Formats: sequence, structure tokens, C-alpha cells
Amino acid sequence: MSDISLFDIPDFETQNGIRMPVFLTYKTYGKLSPARDNAILIPTFYGGRHTDTEFFFSAERVINPKKHFVIIPNMIGNGLSISPTNAPEPFKGSEFPLFTAHDNVSCQKKLITQIFDIEKLLLVTGFSMGAQQAFQWGVDFSDMVGGIVPICGSARISKHNKIFLASAINTLKLDPIFKNGNYLDQPKSGLQAFGYVYSAWLFSQAFFREGLYLQLGLKSAQDVVDFTQTYFSANDANNLISMAQTWMAMDISDNPKYSKNFENALRDIKCEAIVMPSETDLYFTVPDNEYEVLHMPNAELRVIPSKWGHAAGFGLNSADNNFIDKILKEGAEKADKITSKKVNEMKKIVGF
Repeated sequence: MSDISLFDIPDFETQNGIRMPVFLTYKTYGKLSPARDNAILIPTFYGGRHTDTEFFFSAERVINPKKHFVIIPNMIGNGLSISPTNAPEPFKGSEFPLFTAHDNVSCQKKLITQIFDIEKLLLVTGFSMGAQQAFQWGVDFSDMVGGIVPICGSARISKHNKIFLASAINTLKLDPIFKNGNYLDQPKSGLQAFGYVYSAWLFSQAFFREGLYLQLGLKSAQDVVDFTQTYFSANDANNLISMAQTWMAMDISDNPKYSKNFENALRDIKCEAIVMPSETDLYFTVPDNEYEVLHMPNAELRVIPSKWGHAAGFGLNSADNNFIDKILKEGAEKADKITSKKVNEMKKIVGF
């Protein structure tokens, strides 16, 4: 795609010890301030690309390219950054290794420091797997982030979430054309089946019961299935599996530093945080985020009052977007007050 930039990392070592060349593609919006203090990072989500993530900002929304420098790095595995479809041998296709959220965030840190000379991001936010990466930024590089706002995502995948995702992926693999990932043509039947399974989880029961799909111009529940199938049909099967593996491996404490002590990892997210689940999300649930916020020192929970399920953070419903913007605005005002207070305290200390 001609509208994106490329960032090469010639020798990258994954969290699991695989060394290989890696590249990220990314797009920026707005202008970086002379002080380099207006940068907002928004990682992409499952099956999405930078163009699918643009709903997060506009001149009318809180994140505004007229004020902010927005960076959207494409997640590893999504077909634009290094992925099974574009990796060199011997890492191509079914041989593509696992890249964790930590790996993604480590590459993103290299991008913002080496390309833009940014020492601190104003905000990291994102939806779904983008939210997972926001949590990872919070634990890995908390001192480089003014705040994180994970939307409809969690710092550790739940057992139920993992079963849901595995069921969709295993359905895709049943297509005879898939051939253990060594297919010559896309396993279209498998991809269609994958989209069918996923459609029941993306939205809530109330969304279907009350016919909220009519607001999308859809006429029936079957149209919702078609909508989801169309979205995922734009992805290569091995790329979907790669991103799913990243998702299923999500646990900010699964590393030698924390040895799966989840609470200790959460306590190390010292930057300001607003965690926003949807009250009807079927797999990133409110109780999971409640537990996380309980152990994060500077976090608050703000539940999106939505019947759109996980899709409350997907930019489809204006009421959900407005709620998210309201909370972002409150968070920005709170940060300004904290900053002003610290400045005033410093003035007193130095005698101004």
C-alpha cells in the first residue's frame, strides 16, 4: 500500500528466542509537535489494519489529528507488517513463529524512538488486541507512557476467551484445502465457517434480540453473519491463525520477570490508566477488567453501557463512540490538573 511507511528491524529476537528479520508498517496522522509531546499510539486489532483503526480519531473526536500526532503501527501477522504471507524463508506460511504482544510492543518502541525520537507517548489506546498491546505498553514501558486506555481488551486472556478463539480457528482448519497451513489456494470454506462462528461472539444477545443490526443497514441475523464473514475474508488464513496465537498467548506476567505472577505485573503498570470494557462483551468481560484495575496503582474502570457486545469498541455505534470520547476527555482534563499541580509544586520548591 502506497500510503504507509516501512520500519525495518534486521535482527530481532522474539520472546521465545527466535532470531529473524522483522518489519513494521505504519501510518501517521497529524504533525509531531516541536517538543515531541503530542504523540498517541493506537495499535491495530484482530484482523484489522491501520485503515480499519482510523475510526478512533477525527477533527470532531477527542483524539484529533489537528492537535495530536497519531501513530498506527500494523500488528505483526496482519498481512501488512511481517506476517506468514510476506515473511522470508524459513519463516513463511505455516512456519511463521509466535509473536507475542511483548514482541509487538518492543518493535513499536524501536519505531517511535528510532524514527521519531519520541521519549514519551502522550497516550496508548486501542480496541481488543489493540487494548492488549496498550496493557503491554503499560507494564513494559510505563515510564514512556503518559497514560493507557485499553478498550474492550484484557491484560491476560481468560480460559473462556481462549476456548472461544480456539474453536473458531479449529473450524477454519477443518477445510480440506487448508492442508496444515500449506494450502495453495485460500481455504474459503474454512474462512466462511470461521466468520460464522465469530459472528455469534462479536455482538451480544441483546444486539440480536432487539434487532440493533438494523442500525448498520442489515436486515437480519443472517446479514450479521455475512457482515462478519466479509470482514474476515479480507485476511489470509495463516495470518488469522498467527494473530490468534498472539491473542491466545496474552499474559503480561508470562515472562521470567514475573513468572506468571499476574498481580505483580499489574502493580508495575504505574502510568495513569482508564480501562473500558463493554458491559455486554462476551469474551473480554467486566469482571476480568475489575480484577485488573484492582491491582493497578493508578487505574480506574469505566464500563461502556452498550448492548453491542465486543463491538462497542469497534466504532460502529455513535453512542458508544460518544461515551468513549467523554471518558477520554475526562481523563485528559484529569491529566492536565495533575500536570498543573506538579508544575505548581515544583515552582514552590524552586522558589518561583
